[in-house]
Amino acid sequence: MATGFFRVPTPVNEPVKSYAPGSPEREELQRTYKELKSKEIDVPMYIGGDKVYTDSKKPMLQPHDHKHILGYFSEGDASHVEQAINAALAAREEWAAMGWEHRLSIFLKAAELLAGPWRARLNAATMLGQSKNAFQAEIDAACELIDFLRFNVQYATEIYHMQPESSPGVWNRMEHRPLEGFVFALTPFNFTAIAGNLPSCVAMMGNVVVWKPANTQIYAAQMIMELFREAGLPDGVINLVYVDGPTAGEVIFNHADFAGIHFTGSTGVFQNIWKTIGQNIHKYKTYPRIVGETGGKDFIVAHSSADAKQVATGIVRGAFEYQGQKCSAASRAYIPSNLWEDVKNYVVEDLKTFKMGPPEDFSNFINAVIDEKSFDKIAKYIDNAKESNEVEIIAGGNYDKSKGFFVEPTVLLSHNPQYITMCEEIFGPVITIYVYDENNFEETLELVNSTSPYALTGAIFGRDRYAVEYATKKLDQAAGNFYINDKPTGAVVGQQPFGGARASGTNDKAGSMLNLLRWVSARSIKETFVTPTDYRYPFLGENK
Repeated sequence: MATGFFRVPTPVNEPVKSYAPGSPEREELQRTYKELKSKEIDVPMYIGGDKVYTDSKKPMLQPHDHKHILGYFSEGDASHVEQAINAALAAREEWAAMGWEHRLSIFLKAAELLAGPWRARLNAATMLGQSKNAFQAEIDAACELIDFLRFNVQYATEIYHMQPESSPGVWNRMEHRPLEGFVFALTPFNFTAIAGNLPSCVAMMGNVVVWKPANTQIYAAQMIMELFREAGLPDGVINLVYVDGPTAGEVIFNHADFAGIHFTGSTGVFQNIWKTIGQNIHKYKTYPRIVGETGGKDFIVAHSSADAKQVATGIVRGAFEYQGQKCSAASRAYIPSNLWEDVKNYVVEDLKTFKMGPPEDFSNFINAVIDEKSFDKIAKYIDNAKESNEVEIIAGGNYDKSKGFFVEPTVLLSHNPQYITMCEEIFGPVITIYVYDENNFEETLELVNSTSPYALTGAIFGRDRYAVEYATKKLDQAAGNFYINDKPTGAVVGQQPFGGARASGTNDKAGSMLNLLRWVSARSIKETFVTPTDYRYPFLGENK
């Protein structure tokens, strides 16, 4: 609820540091990386004002060197979820009553800390625990999370300032209240920024949160929690627990004070959560807010008028940055017959220059996939492709998990537009290409629109503006984030609000006001200054 109107600092996107050889940021990051790598840490849960340790210790591994343990986290159980809920509810009244400018200032301070003394530390943690190269860590753990914090403060301020009109003698006001209860934030491994944003944007609006990160992201998640604590976040506002999903769900989705979930993860998990909430709807004090961003089978479509080199670069960057583990990663492409040979040659030549290895070597463009389960899944798709007569491997196709979970960037050429890797999400460095007759552009767009149940991101390449416009309209429901002559990844907070529909989520657009509006419950207040004392209206007068 707004207690006064103030102008907050105008947000600007955080500049991306280059980490070029000889740069001070490169030296600082390398030094911090080595320092963190050399220490084995014991990571607690954060419940209320307590750091909670348990006897059940789970290792945190480097994906690129899985024999090197970074430390151990304390695994919790159902009792810790209950404690986290109770701590959140105990903190709720005071947190919700705090003046909005004081709440938001905490997160602005967190952004400034991250832009300065915490930058190398959180970037290095992301490189170590999630196997991101320096650039991918920088645009994620530093820049995007800083942007989320700063821009969400601006959006929150705009929401609080949205007030209704008042007629003479009446003052109408709108309170943008936090939800009644607690919110569950369930965050993925692939973006440190998402892990920080999902609980923090909810808390900004006066809500209290139980936060469960993916186990493979805990190394950086606990650092985000320490960042928020240093910025002044009160105890109990965000509670960080490490519990397996079914255990957490059994407690949370049966609790009367469950008020919402902020989720990024797989479509299957989200659909099961939605089903569970529906089955338990009679148990809750209020209808929970369900906000989720899930899977994608993101596409690139090239028109016959496109520039082959631009298309190839879009494929190479879009499919293989961060090993294809971005929700937005290009995993299927439709190339016209007149461009295919040139596009293929450019892609193959680029892949020959790729270096693959641990992120501490800054010359490595490709690092490891997140864990053995993911590695085995990707390898199975590649093995099946090797045995199929419907698809051929144009580049890559090798993998090795002896030291780290390394999968070679792989390009498949499918002769069947419905082959499994054209349809199913793989979440790894594999893209499947289908070559279409250059004269069948319209039919190909129909194919793009109907092949996958997802609708997260997509891109059209072309110099013919009529074709670009036609594709933009024809694919209007096929992607929540649509790119023209660019790769389908790299959404920037405040510039391209992110999210998709269909099986890709609720499209509540992280990085925009639309998302924050989901975490408030409005109350309209009408105050009449001169209150009527007679029920009669003028029309009741007698005719004379």
